[in-house]
Amino acid sequence: MEAAASSVVVRDVVCRFGEKTALNRIDLTIAPGEIHALLGPNGAGKTTLIRALCELVTPQEGTLFTRGRVGLVPSGDRSFYLRISALENLIFFARLHGLRLRQARVRAREVLDAVGLADVANRPVGRCSHGMQKRLAVARAVLVSPEVLLVDEATHDLDPEGARRIRDLVRRRADDGTAVLWTTQRVDEVPDFAHSTTLLVQGSVVFSGSPAELAARAASDRYLIQVRAIDTGAPPPLAAVQLATGSAAAILPTSDSGYFLLVPREPSGIGATVARLVGAGFDVIGCRQAQSEMEEAFLVLTGAAA
Repeated sequence: MEAAASSVVVRDVVCRFGEKTALNRIDLTIAPGEIHALLGPNGAGKTTLIRALCELVTPQEGTLFTRGRVGLVPSGDRSFYLRISALENLIFFARLHGLRLRQARVRAREVLDAVGLADVANRPVGRCSHGMQKRLAVARAVLVSPEVLLVDEATHDLDPEGARRIRDLVRRRADDGTAVLWTTQRVDEVPDFAHSTTLLVQGSVVFSGSPAELAARAASDRYLIQVRAIDTGAPPPLAAVQLATGSAAAILPTSDSGYFLLVPREPSGIGATVARLVGAGFDVIGCRQAQSEMEEAFLVLTGAAA
């Protein structure tokens, strides 16, 4: 893709903190209206790249380019003034962008309505739910209609409905021509949302392409399994499940107290894994082959399925 047609261009970027290399020769381009998903486990370098694009950190090598205004949705909740209202927060940030007071008030109400928070405009942010604060962060990011939107783990700990609402808000911005860089560990949300993907592992790109091309990298059978501890009836922690299965399966937790398991492609693969769980004292209450291959490809490419 030619840089002249792109809203975001990252070329050969290297970013180091002391002896640690957070970004190692990163290349990435995003066109207007494109949603580009940046995937990777904790510590992969996703947030560092977002911060570099916002000029909060300076790479030692390479070049970065963003066209026009940039809106940021940070991963944390500590970026608002909690004692004043959602409306007052947005007016404050609009004024920082140079809007006159009357313009700031009008625009703040417009974006609050757009994210479905008009009815809590006068509520102190500290009394807003976590999901409301995430939507408020999106509202702040689009106050000045940015050409580039950087979204860092916006749905990481939201319920499915809250996550869907955030994705819908961002998709509407992309439909209007905004280039979006969307960082996430929730690979299940990528296929029907993102146009392109980059997967980082320890600061390096291990995959770049479409969601369909990422799914094609899957190399194991994938199952959704639900287990509980016989003595307590509660779902066991991930570490206990990993210990029980040993190296027989790579595992990702799901949002409904279950686990995605990647097992070897052999007739006894899933049977042997279930036997290990039962032998370890777990009650296997559900097991079915899953349809999506995105989580599997993520694990394969990050080395977790090795």
